[in-house]
Amino acid sequence: MQSAIRIIGIDPGLRRTGWGVIETLGNSLRFVASGTVTSDGDMDLASRLCQLHDGLAEIVHSYQPDEAAVEQTFVNKDAVATLKLGQARGVAMLVPARAGLPVSEYAPNAVKKSVIGVGHGEKQQIHMMLKILMPKAEFKGNDAADALAIAICHAHNRGGERMRRVLATG
Repeated sequence: MQSAIRIIGIDPGLRRTGWGVIETLGNSLRFVASGTVTSDGDMDLASRLCQLHDGLAEIVHSYQPDEAAVEQTFVNKDAVATLKLGQARGVAMLVPARAGLPVSEYAPNAVKKSVIGVGHGEKQQIHMMLKILMPKAEFKGNDAADALAIAICHAHNRGGERMRRVLATG
């Protein structure tokens, strides 16, 4: 008999890193929890990264996911902001990897396409579809909602992702 797979989706950010945990069994999705880990903007960069690390590590320890999915970084006009986001994303990938979880990455357009059916859409469309896909889902803010969307994207794509990983390792 098949058992549910618990997935954590992570939407990395230096100020706010969203997280969302779901369970998937076959085609069904079940909301588990979501939230946001924040860092103190008055602290130095290294301390802020530590805050994100410790917060995410506690979430992974508390919810015991089986797999993780992280949104890929998009490049914006400000190189310094992009670099800082990349460092936060590194923490978002490191925490589940250190916990022994396979970590998959998804482009923002792939996440939107998995949840709302098209690669470009508004945050409100994502929120609405999350409520349709998981009526009991609770999320405060865009970061937690985006993290749930990332987890759902992984739930829809995990078979293909697992096969790509097997083929890549030979």
